[in-house]
Amino acid sequence: MIEILATLSASAAAGIRIGIPLLIIGLLQGSSLWSQIPILSHISEPILLGCLTSWSLIELLASKKLWGQRLLQLIQLLMSPLAGAIMGLAVASATATPNWLIALTGGLLALVLQLVQVGWFYRLRGLPLWAVFLQDTLCIALVLFAFDAPWQGGLIALILLWFAVRSGKQWYDWYRQGLKTRD
Repeated sequence: MIEILATLSASAAAGIRIGIPLLIIGLLQGSSLWSQIPILSHISEPILLGCLTSWSLIELLASKKLWGQRLLQLIQLLMSPLAGAIMGLAVASATATPNWLIALTGGLLALVLQLVQVGWFYRLRGLPLWAVFLQDTLCIALVLFAFDAPWQGGLIALILLWFAVRSGKQWYDWYRQGLKTRD
């Protein structure tokens, strides 16, 4: 159960940002970096370190501007399922759950969280700066919780999933209200 909660925590981090959690999880591995992480272990470590560091800086800096948020949302929407699957597999190494199920669950959780971010972005016409800082902090905390406190990280991931469901219901009610006012 603890590995599943750690997987949810890591995958939720990938649903918020892509480069930051992958960079942190590699750095937490110590001198072996990404050698134990599926897919990333086949890429040269200096190249991967350079790419993930650059992408993390782009995520941190570009997310503070409206145009940067739009660009990042498009890329993150496409890449979050893959990052969520990689993060889930990287954390859940000693579980009896099949790898394909972990990858599927992690990828879907990351995609759902990314879709909620896109929905709120368009609903609010851009995310406020405090929300972006909260995303960055939450992303880093979820990765660290995945290793050090999987119960807490998994609980936060489940709360984020509950928030996603509530957001979907709120958008549906907002849409229905708009249809009633047009009639």
